Amino acid sequence: MKQKIASNETQPTKQREENVDTLNQVIIVGGGLAGLTNAIHLSQKGVRVSLVERHVYPKHKVCGEYISNEVLPYLSYLGIDPLSAGAVDISRFELSTVDGKLIKAQLPLGGFGISRYALDELLYKRALSQGVTVIQDTVTQIAYDDVEDRFTVSRKNGGHIIGHLVIGAYGKRSNLDVSLGRSFIKERSPYLGVKCHYSGDFPSDVVALHNFAGGYCGVSKVENDVINFCYLADYATFKTYKSIQDFQQNILCKNPHLKEILASSRPLFESPISISQVSFLPKPTVEQHVLMSGDSAGMIHPLCGNGMSMAIHSALLLSEAILQYLDGPIKDRQMLEAEYNKRWRKTFRKRLWAGRFFNSLLGKDSSLQLGMKALSYAPFLLPYFIKQTHGEPLMVGGHR
Repeated sequence: MKQKIASNETQPTKQREENVDTLNQVIIVGGGLAGLTNAIHLSQKGVRVSLVERHVYPKHKVCGEYISNEVLPYLSYLGIDPLSAGAVDISRFELSTVDGKLIKAQLPLGGFGISRYALDELLYKRALSQGVTVIQDTVTQIAYDDVEDRFTVSRKNGGHIIGHLVIGAYGKRSNLDVSLGRSFIKERSPYLGVKCHYSGDFPSDVVALHNFAGGYCGVSKVENDVINFCYLADYATFKTYKSIQDFQQNILCKNPHLKEILASSRPLFESPISISQVSFLPKPTVEQHVLMSGDSAGMIHPLCGNGMSMAIHSALLLSEAILQYLDGPIKDRQMLEAEYNKRWRKTFRKRLWAGRFFNSLLGKDSSLQLGMKALSYAPFLLPYFIKQTHGEPLMVGGHR
């Protein structure tokens, strides 16, 4: 049974933790960038939304923390101003080989640096102000009843939530992927992600990508003059070292730029945070009628430096499709799923292909050396390559 948009009269001022027994129009599983963006967009249009997130806000996450300016018009539409949380304007890009050969370029559209700690908190507070019910808990199962045409979302701490639509926005990898039978989860990934914040001297307007044997590291400033240092490494190589510090000293520091940053900066975390089994394999946008958003729908290689804006953009695509479904133009669930998949593929298929291609090309030092030599003769090609993994400014109702 299809439900029309109803007004949202409740305006909570704090996070809710009670059982939700009434029928929600939309349940969002996961409260990262995509989940919170979906929640804000839909609630602004009067949709009744419940969001389940296992972590308490705010929280640091393994993330490059650079965002293309393409998302700024959309964030403004949602009532979000990253500058109010101290976001840093970034306009230049640097790329280096393992032995430190460096090439520089202006970013075609530019971007900004902001930590997930700050941005998630900003989005979370906006979601609460819009009347979104936020529940701190872990989802253990998502079950669709085709007779009742509704979902039951079960919670670890007891109780369940009933809803007409479910958005899966729980990130890169989850036990829910196993229970939903997602194909990519069966394949082991060779990647490990590591992140730490540092205090030190680094240009505030630069995002740098420094290569090392078996991986690459993104470096840029975020709010409060903090350096975000985040890298993706080959796990097989990493596990031969006794610690993250040992790996960095023996592998990362062979790149003189990374060596200088680590030597001249002071870590702000007690220890770096990490995540393993990071998968860049293709993922279905819909799984057992669950509509996937953000990293749950697909991830672009960090080499391209645009994963955060892609997550926000995917939430825009899905929110607009859901609103058209609830309001009439999209007639049924099957059409909604097909339309969202079509829009997602049209928007991101080229970007993901480019990301995989650049990773295969630049992830090998021999080909990276040749590429850098070619770019030194034709530097205008670097902004062109950057454009292949970035989009135009996002406008609601007129997304690219």
